[in-house]
Amino acid sequence: MRAEIICIGSELLLGDIADTNTQYVARRLSALGIDLFYSTAVGDNLGRLVDCLRRGFERSDLILTSGGLGPTEDDLTREGIAALVGETPAVDESLAKALRQFFAARRIEMTANNLKQAWLIPSATAIRNVRGTAPGWWVRKGGKQIIAMPGPPGELHTMWEGEVEARLGDGLSVIRSRTLKLFNISESRVDELLKTLTSAANPSVGIYAKQDGIHVRITAKADCVRSAQQAIEPVEVEVRRIIGDSVWGTDDDTQEATAAALVAASGLTLAIGEGITCGQVASLIGGVSGSDSWSPWGDCPLRGWAERDAVGLASRVCREYHADLGLAVCGWPVVDADDGYG
Repeated sequence: MRAEIICIGSELLLGDIADTNTQYVARRLSALGIDLFYSTAVGDNLGRLVDCLRRGFERSDLILTSGGLGPTEDDLTREGIAALVGETPAVDESLAKALRQFFAARRIEMTANNLKQAWLIPSATAIRNVRGTAPGWWVRKGGKQIIAMPGPPGELHTMWEGEVEARLGDGLSVIRSRTLKLFNISESRVDELLKTLTSAANPSVGIYAKQDGIHVRITAKADCVRSAQQAIEPVEVEVRRIIGDSVWGTDDDTQEATAAALVAASGLTLAIGEGITCGQVASLIGGVSGSDSWSPWGDCPLRGWAERDAVGLASRVCREYHADLGLAVCGWPVVDADDGYG
């Protein structure tokens, strides 16, 4: 199944809010084994919205939209879908009744424009929204599907997990991934070493440069989770054999937690001395659960810029705090050439 996401709202294009819905839906589609080929953001303009929907309808099996389901004039998702499929929306009385009950229970006046949220077209069924007043639409037309969901992430997440995912994923394949995290090796070198693996389609192997090093992601599509995991295992073994000791973690592992686990497993204690980083390293490592058992002294901040030798500072904090290991960060501040530092 080929899918695409269309996020609707001028505030996205103006940079007023960040689009987290695309990332969320993309991850959930991947877990269902649905291929996401396109992602688009479009403003609150009916002509441009219909154009986006039409392109999606021509090239994809499934379109998922977020946003534009509110009661105001610039909420145009329903109008856009209705124009695309050539149908006229009308108030559904059961939805209208639920809306009136929602407002009455909260003693809030329900204005006439709220009835727009009770619209349906013949090709659409309503998707329940337990977090807000805007039901979604599930449209089936010409062998294609459009699932329209609200823009607020809390509403979209709840609707997806409670109303959409199980129905959409019934009978589909699944996708699972395993990420190996590397250090002390370049992206180009990893690409060179894994060339025979990155050319495969399933499981696929991708290489990504990230903040914490190079990531190698192995992804398999299968008819069940167990089969996908079984397909990943031999590829992971081969990647580890080729890469060797450069693998420092997997999936959700963090560098600070991995370093803390190594210190804790050794039974040694650690003291940290910092200059230019102003306590950031101690904050990261010291924030790991259980760190008080092996680093009870905190860090030793470097006073002024007299100590610029990391080895010397590491030795000093070891002595001062009677620790087995010393970790030090030193360096010059970044300054302008004419500010007196020379």
